[in-house]
Amino acid sequence: MKVLAGDIGGTKTLLQIVDVTADHYKVLYEQRFESQRYDDFSVLAQTFLSSAPHSAVMAIEDACLAVAGPVESGKTGQYAKVTNLPWHIEARPLAATLHLPRLLLINDFQAVGYGFDALSRDDLVVLQTGQCQPRAPRLILGAGTGLGVAQMIWQAGRYHVIPSEGGHADFAPTDEIQMALLRYLQSRYSHVSYDRILCGPGLMNIYNFLREHASGAPPLEIAQDAAAISAAAGTDPVAHAALDMFVSIYGAQAGNLALFNLASGGVYVAGGIAPKILPYLEAGGFMRAFSSKGRMAGLMSSLPVSVIIHTKVGVMGAARAAAGM
Repeated sequence: MKVLAGDIGGTKTLLQIVDVTADHYKVLYEQRFESQRYDDFSVLAQTFLSSAPHSAVMAIEDACLAVAGPVESGKTGQYAKVTNLPWHIEARPLAATLHLPRLLLINDFQAVGYGFDALSRDDLVVLQTGQCQPRAPRLILGAGTGLGVAQMIWQAGRYHVIPSEGGHADFAPTDEIQMALLRYLQSRYSHVSYDRILCGPGLMNIYNFLREHASGAPPLEIAQDAAAISAAAGTDPVAHAALDMFVSIYGAQAGNLALFNLASGGVYVAGGIAPKILPYLEAGGFMRAFSSKGRMAGLMSSLPVSVIIHTKVGVMGAARAAAGM
């Protein structure tokens, strides 16, 4: 089945035309875009289709876009607002503009869930083996431009993916330095959520906070670039401390969410940041914060925890959703 699939995020948008079945996935055409260069998604999509080979574009049977933001339904069909972009996407008008027979909108972490069963063992890095229970709830979360969260619940012979906006839950500090970070962020934002911290801009927030509390900090330039902070962590003590704090808060919130749905089917860390900081996630701080739940520490040690390193699982899940899998 030939489908158009997309993974729309605040930083990048990946579009594919795919020939997909239950056991087959062939990319016919693919293009990656920097999202912020476009004022409107429709223009980006038309650019993609106009640049694709005619043989790829013709006879597209269905389409699905995974959107980094809540997807809602109204009298005129599905619509979504991308959280970190000024994009409003309405499914029916967009399908008509792109000459598509149908267009489905889903949350971006819902798409990760749909793509999960197509992953291989090589696409996962295990942080904690745990005791995986068949058909038990699964949790997916991941930091990128924001923090995405979804649950996978077994029902009627398969896993169903439940999207959420759990990344926007209130940040709950776990020690004195994190309490100081909360106060620092409260002076800048009306609401301090995990989404303000567990993302690229969030790492910059942490770095700037720690820099104000450190002596002999390096020049401010790298504070405006999350990738530069990560790259400098080997030599810059403030950057290293920022990554350590980021990873600890990440692990603590992963543990919080795992408690909510008793994720004995596995906790899976996705998103664009995790593969880039994998050595820090494997160093132990993530799992210490994950497991530090007082009377529930024993339970936390039994939950399987892995990092998804497949960088295109979201668009793959959107393609599978378009094909009805």
